[in-house]
Amino acid sequence: MVPQFLFSASFILFFLLYCPTILAQSPAAAPAPAGPTNVTKVLEKGGQFSVFIRLLKATQEDVTLNGQLNNTNNAITIFAPSDSAFSSLKSGTLNSLNDQEKAELVQFHIIPQFLSSSQFQTVSNPLTTQAGSGGRLELNVTTTGNSVNITTGLTNTSVSGTIYTDNQLAVYQVDRVLLPLDIFTPKPPTPAPAPEKTKKRSKAAASPESPADASGAVSFAVLNNGVFFGVCMVAAIYSL
Repeated sequence: MVPQFLFSASFILFFLLYCPTILAQSPAAAPAPAGPTNVTKVLEKGGQFSVFIRLLKATQEDVTLNGQLNNTNNAITIFAPSDSAFSSLKSGTLNSLNDQEKAELVQFHIIPQFLSSSQFQTVSNPLTTQAGSGGRLELNVTTTGNSVNITTGLTNTSVSGTIYTDNQLAVYQVDRVLLPLDIFTPKPPTPAPAPEKTKKRSKAAASPESPADASGAVSFAVLNNGVFFGVCMVAAIYSL
C-alpha cells in the first residue's frame, strides 16, 4: 500500500513540475518569407556584372525595375552584359555618353515581358525594349538549335547563360554589350518644315474698286456737271 502511495505521489509531483513548462512553450516560428525581388542582388549573386550594376544604380534604373517587379504585375527580361563584355568596348565609350544616353543603353538591355528559354523560339521580332519602340530602339532574337542569338544592327551576340528566372523576372548573360542604333549611329536629319500656304487675297483687295464705289463716283461726277451747267446758265442770264 505504501509503495503504491509513493508511486502515485511521485507521478503527481512530476506532472505538476513539468506540464506547465511544456504548455508554456510557444510553437516553432514559421520560416521568414522571401524578401522582395532586387535586380542588383540577383546580379551580384551571379558575379561578373559589376559594370552593369554600376550603370543600373547610376541611372536609377534599378529603382525603376525593383518597383515594377514588387509593386506591379509587370514582367521583365534582362540581357546582362558581363564585365568582359564592357571591357571589349572601344576605350572611352561609356565616358562619351551623357546621362540620358547611359539610361537608354541600360534600358536597351531590358525587355518589358517575361521570356523563358523556350519562348525565344516563338517570339515575334522585332522585340520592343524598355528604351522604346521603333527600329533604332528594337532588337531581334533568333534561335539555332539551343543557341539564342541577338542582333541590334550593330551588335551580334548570343545568350551564354541563365542567371535567374522565375515567373516574372528572367536574367540572361550576354558576352557583348548590346549597342542601339539610336545612340551609336548618326540620327537621321530632321525633316524640313512644310512651306506655309500663300494666303489668298480677298476679292475686295484684289479688285481696284467695288461696283458700289464705281457707281458712287459716277453719281458724284454727274452732280458736279449739273451744278457747273446751272452756274453757267445763271451767269448768262445776268449778262443779258
